[in-house]
Amino acid sequence: MKKFSNARIYRQHDEVSDILVDKGVIKEIGKNLPKAGEEIDLRGRLVVPPYVDAHLHLDYVYTGRNTGATNNTGTLFEGIARWHDVKKTQTFEDARERALKGIREEVSKGVQFIRTHIDVDDPKLTGLKAMLEIREQLKDNVTIQIVAFPQEGMYAYKGGDEMVEEALKMGADCVGSIPHFEWAREIGEKSIHRTVELAVKHNKLIDVHCDETDDVMSRFVQLLNALVMAEGIGPRTAASHTCSFGSADNAYAFRMLGLFQQSGMNFISLPTENAYLQGRQDSYPKRRGLTRVKELWESGINVCFGQDSINDPWYPAGNGNLMNILDNGIHLAQTMSFDELDRCLDLITYNGAKTLNVQDQYGIETGKPANFLVLDADNPFEAVRQRADVLASIRHGEYLFKRPEPGYEVEPDVFRKTK
Repeated sequence: MKKFSNARIYRQHDEVSDILVDKGVIKEIGKNLPKAGEEIDLRGRLVVPPYVDAHLHLDYVYTGRNTGATNNTGTLFEGIARWHDVKKTQTFEDARERALKGIREEVSKGVQFIRTHIDVDDPKLTGLKAMLEIREQLKDNVTIQIVAFPQEGMYAYKGGDEMVEEALKMGADCVGSIPHFEWAREIGEKSIHRTVELAVKHNKLIDVHCDETDDVMSRFVQLLNALVMAEGIGPRTAASHTCSFGSADNAYAFRMLGLFQQSGMNFISLPTENAYLQGRQDSYPKRRGLTRVKELWESGINVCFGQDSINDPWYPAGNGNLMNILDNGIHLAQTMSFDELDRCLDLITYNGAKTLNVQDQYGIETGKPANFLVLDADNPFEAVRQRADVLASIRHGEYLFKRPEPGYEVEPDVFRKTK
């Protein structure tokens, strides 16, 4: 038995509590709990569920400096063209080692749940094979969902839809597609129909790269929402990016927000990458590139944030630090009232878990796995304002890592004489 004492648990109450853990599971939460064989004093620190990166491309990570990877226009479409060439040199060992490096970087910053899109427009399915192996090897320490993602299109890439289905048979968790990259609107719509068909046929989740463009007439999200609502699988579906929805007129947005509420579909916004990629054809005013995060959130529609890229042909930066993603996202979406600041950690925790459909194993509750983070803050507002570091990541009651308490060798003193 193990007891973590003096914890301030996010979304539960402001006063400190104890968390009693038995065999990796939360047995009890409360005050003055019984003594345990091991007792750990969290000293009033904020305790939150693990970070959830709901959208990441682990087969692309650290390829941004590869020969031929330079994206001179900074656009989504050139990034895809560059990747077409870069992936031809990818080996199983290379894909595996880069993905592991990306996972280590994310886990070191508090992420324990990752949904990764793996390009299956590859006759050898190299990245997929590597990720299936990694998912199994790391399942005790990090939960990984794999999206069978046709980066070059289900139909723009010959046989792409067949590769997606093969990936599902091999063990991918989600059906992916990219309708705005298909060569015509009608073909993009065909890919959405095929996505839903495959999800129903194989009982899989859905995560579509949807309308990642500034083109206001890119409205594949409307068709996706209608089809999954008709099938009753909205909560098992995610629309990633939906940048064009941020450029759409208010009459269309008003109608769609009501339909999104009915379907229960999830949304994933990628603040840093889309702020970098979108608006490239704008002079000024220049669009932010994000979907309507604030309106979705205020309407009770589930929306979360993700990293998307770590140094690849689309985005040169990224390091798996979701607190940085959150910081950028709430600025760009203008969701920074005091009330929003007190609950915006949901965008990288609970909302992401709901998107991944892992609520049964997620959250700081009795009977659930003892998975949580200890932040260098004592309340949500300060955690966000200070962009608090993760001091410890606990998985099944054991440390994935633990950092020493922060401090100074020489304390700051603005009155100290330096001469």
